[in-house]
Amino acid sequence: MVAKLTDVAELAGVSPTTVSRVINKKGYLSQKTIDKVHAAMHELNYKPNNLARGLQGKSAKLVGLIFPNISNIFYAELIERLEDELFKQGYKTIICNSEHDPNKEKDYLEMLAANQCDGIISSSHNLGIEDYEKVEAPIVAFDRNLAPKIPIISSDNFEGGKLAARALLKAGCQRIVMITGYDNSDSPTGLRQLGFNYELDKQGIICPVPNDLSLMRREMEIKSIISREKPDGIFVSDDLTAILVMKVAKHLGLSIPYDLKIIGYDGTAFIRHFHSELATIQQPLEEIAKLCVEILLKKIKGEPVNRDYVLPVNLISGGSI
Repeated sequence: MVAKLTDVAELAGVSPTTVSRVINKKGYLSQKTIDKVHAAMHELNYKPNNLARGLQGKSAKLVGLIFPNISNIFYAELIERLEDELFKQGYKTIICNSEHDPNKEKDYLEMLAANQCDGIISSSHNLGIEDYEKVEAPIVAFDRNLAPKIPIISSDNFEGGKLAARALLKAGCQRIVMITGYDNSDSPTGLRQLGFNYELDKQGIICPVPNDLSLMRREMEIKSIISREKPDGIFVSDDLTAILVMKVAKHLGLSIPYDLKIIGYDGTAFIRHFHSELATIQQPLEEIAKLCVEILLKKIKGEPVNRDYVLPVNLISGGSI
């Protein structure tokens, strides 16, 4: 079995980042630590990867992107834009799909450290604050509170929730439901629900539909919500679930928008091109990607940055309202 950098770290009793720094002769380390790492490497017959050998303390020009679900169309389009922006700045990307798995996320963080990544953009949050605070590489978060010193780029989730509720009220809706996925992380996306409730003076009905359910179970949950609550307006916290709500509503014999009005959230190019009938709150993906890269590059250069950056959202009208 080929030894990994993490095996060396465990045997030497140090972090993977420290092993990487020894290999690349980067930063100050005590001779005792260096000797321990070299001894562990020798015992395990560990061979540093070509990237680590070739860097010799230089920048890898690599940025890691950690996202919870790269098959989600919103994340897929954001990653595409991030990769393009980073490439323009001379950086290559390593894309990490954490799949809401804390072990995968931890392994990815260690792998990025081992490969001397210059920085990380993350929208995943399965680990504790201390895990991210231990990472030496500059980090920027999208829509996640990772740690107190890590800047957050997000769209105006609170205003987005208000916009959706306001549009449904303006359309004449009187019994309005919000369908949202469970999100136990410390996430700014919870502000969508707060904005929705604020605009409706806490009269809105919140109905969670867990994202980890199978498609069939999600359809059953949505059908149950519509049958039980009998709403005339629904705000859905993401566009893909909103399309599912439209499908279930039609199966129940409801006419959209006459019997039921629906607004989604995200407004990706995919939705605008293939489901233009869906009214949605659009996040400015292009601006989000540019700002994430801009702030990360400032952190890499050691320049001061703010804690929060909030970009405006807007309502795209469609036949669903």
